[in-house]
Amino acid sequence: MTTANLLDFDLDGLAAFCETLGEKRFRATQLFRWIHQRGCAEFDQMSDLAKSLREKLKYAARVQGLAIITQHESADGTIKWLFDVGQGNAVEAVFIPEDDRGTLCVSSQAGCAVGCRFCSTGHQGFARNLSTGEIVAQLWFAEHYLRRHLGTSERVISNVVMMGMGEPLQNYSALVPALRTMLDDHGYGLSRRRVTVSTSGVVPMIDRLGQDCPVALAVSLHAPNDELRDHLVPLNRKYPLAELLDACNRYLEHAPRDFITFEYCMLDGVNDQPEHAQQLIELVRGHAGRGVSCKLNLIPFNPFPQSGLTRSPNKAVSAFAEKLINAGIVTTVRKTRGDDIDAACGQLAGDVRDRTRVGERIAQQRTVMLKQVPAVQAAGKEMER
Repeated sequence: MTTANLLDFDLDGLAAFCETLGEKRFRATQLFRWIHQRGCAEFDQMSDLAKSLREKLKYAARVQGLAIITQHESADGTIKWLFDVGQGNAVEAVFIPEDDRGTLCVSSQAGCAVGCRFCSTGHQGFARNLSTGEIVAQLWFAEHYLRRHLGTSERVISNVVMMGMGEPLQNYSALVPALRTMLDDHGYGLSRRRVTVSTSGVVPMIDRLGQDCPVALAVSLHAPNDELRDHLVPLNRKYPLAELLDACNRYLEHAPRDFITFEYCMLDGVNDQPEHAQQLIELVRGHAGRGVSCKLNLIPFNPFPQSGLTRSPNKAVSAFAEKLINAGIVTTVRKTRGDDIDAACGQLAGDVRDRTRVGERIAQQRTVMLKQVPAVQAAGKEMER
């Protein structure tokens, strides 16, 4: 008999499931709290549930997390877990402790089909979408593991960022129930401002997310013009910058914050020159005559062998940031965390059986991209003049 994994349900979904067992909604709320607030997977331990319901659940349901393959802890306290998601595939999640918050970086897919040139996950290719339960299981495990590890009953994870393996908005049907579980007061009770979905720019899904479950939004920008972004973020060929920024402005009508975070990976000699900074200023300040309310997050590139790219020197990153700040744009430089265990931004790779040959295509296109970058830069300088 097939049983339902209760991690797959948000509260409404769990209530509907309980109705099939002849139970009322308040039973679903009790059950939801046991699972997510207390980390309980054994129905017999859920003491305030009716014994009759516990017996039904034993035959109809389970609370099934993900098996851990490895756990690594960085010198800076960052922890990376590799989770088994079956059929030879594994995904990574990363916990980043800071003085004022604890952030969990969560994966949404086994691999990624977008194929950004500077991302280790994309070079591995794509296997499949994760289920809602597999997304939530990363938080479920990490929160309750850390509470036991630290000996506390208080919440440890205050922020969740969907910035792990995969493009979250290409797994929309599983993503939204997972977000609702994170936000629900009977679940993890996270603020909408503290749950962030990162996207490379899937415009139709940005619009849907704004309607269905608006949380903080981070957009992987990485280039100030379409010519360069076409090479770095291939999805730009389908949803170019003008369409993407229009979607960002529409999202701000619903968003819990009054700005979009633009992520910008600093690549030596590729997108880090003064003319790129000037184009970026003109892009975000002048789009559609009103610009986009935004914050720029400059990310030092974390190299990996297949990329053929190198990190911008600190001097270039500082000069780039200074130019943006002087133009009145809020700009931060991300502190690299967990790079000694390959847990930093862009380094998550897991273990993926690439059924789409994305990784192979990226490898073939890499040489073409690197040859074309000088021409793209020259075009950018011409635009600047």
